[in-house]
Amino acid sequence: MNTKSKPRSLLRWFLRTPIWLYRWGLGGLMGGRFLLLTHRGRKSGLPRQTVLEVVFHDPTVPCYYVASGWGATSDWFQNLHKTPQVEIMVGRQSYTAVAHVCEPTVAGAVFQKYAEKYPTSFAQLGKVMMGEKLPPTAESCQKMAAAVPLVQLALR
Repeated sequence: MNTKSKPRSLLRWFLRTPIWLYRWGLGGLMGGRFLLLTHRGRKSGLPRQTVLEVVFHDPTVPCYYVASGWGATSDWFQNLHKTPQVEIMVGRQSYTAVAHVCEPTVAGAVFQKYAEKYPTSFAQLGKVMMGEKLPPTAESCQKMAAAVPLVQLALR
């Protein structure tokens, strides 16, 4: 289970700086590895934005998968339960999408693809999200899937 609390003050500011790259039209610098998610606040109904790492992109479906690093308590993750219709920007391309929380078996398979492509990043994410470096094995991917919510953003 993820025991990390949400980022505060300076760390929160630092993690939110990529949003400005997208707002300034420089989203292309983020490549396809990150996306800007625009969602609605569950209480206010106002648009909110966050930049998330793309865990996996499946162009055949087409969809993007993103993980909630701070678990189910992340504001963006909670907002998707109320309003799953979102907008995303990947690089310089904008899309509308519908968010779906993945079942653990699907999430494990997606995390496995990420671990195979980025084994060092997967180990570091395990440390940040779960408090331990994880080897890129199927067992570790299932462990990550049980602790870290994964969201599919299905393009419309």
